[in-house]
Amino acid sequence: MVENRPWLSVLTHVTLFLGLVIVLFPVWIAFVASTYPSTTFASGVVPLLPGSHLLENYSQVLSAGAVRNGLPPVGPMLINSLVMALGIALGKMAISLISAFAIVYFRFPFRMVAFWIIFLTLMLPVEVRIVPTYQVIADLNMLNSYAGLTIPLIASATATFLYRQFFLTVPDELAEAARIDGAGPFKFLKDIAIPLSRTSSAALFVILFIYGWNQYLWPLLVTTDPNYYTVVMGIQRVAQATDQEPLWNLVMAVAVLAILPPVIVVVAMQKLFVRGLVESEK
Repeated sequence: MVENRPWLSVLTHVTLFLGLVIVLFPVWIAFVASTYPSTTFASGVVPLLPGSHLLENYSQVLSAGAVRNGLPPVGPMLINSLVMALGIALGKMAISLISAFAIVYFRFPFRMVAFWIIFLTLMLPVEVRIVPTYQVIADLNMLNSYAGLTIPLIASATATFLYRQFFLTVPDELAEAARIDGAGPFKFLKDIAIPLSRTSSAALFVILFIYGWNQYLWPLLVTTDPNYYTVVMGIQRVAQATDQEPLWNLVMAVAVLAILPPVIVVVAMQKLFVRGLVESEK
């Protein structure tokens, strides 16, 4: 129970405001830096108010890139990142949903052994298995392709575990009633299990979309064709400069563009995201 004390309310709001400033100030600096010409930063001083080159800088990185730094146009990179993030998020959810449903509702031999083997893969991050995974993708001729960007990352022990825990909370009476009405396993999954997991799936989608969008190491390895570069790779490439100062205004413009889609997804799905974390529709 929160006590009704005015000074405590003021302290809470001040703390919240300070935390908000600490989080948003670097983003604001990045945005301000993206609105000035590159010569502004030769002195090492970053202004605090936006400049007059906003449209010029953003149109340049979106349509032309930075030839001096070897950066292709960022517009196609945003599309590549969107395809990769959606493919990873939807693929992880589909595979995890089906595998968790099978583990909970089907009585086959060694089903719990299979679940714990899946769960133990949490101890094997991408960096540990990246060499054999790359070898498999190369042998299948999937380098420089959307399939190579997404398929190796769509297996998810975390999503399987979360869906399993959700299905375990669904009352057994629902499954019995569906069986009495003649509903098979897939009809039960489509008409009952999936609708009940709507908020949980929304929260999981937001997390997995951001995970896929922020991938850097794997796209860096499997793509050598600029047509498949992602925007996170673009930030690193535009910051590279040989024997000259980096174009920090364009670096910041690419960084700001890179954070917009995840922010839009979080804002658009905020209510479902919060409900999916704190409650379930049963």
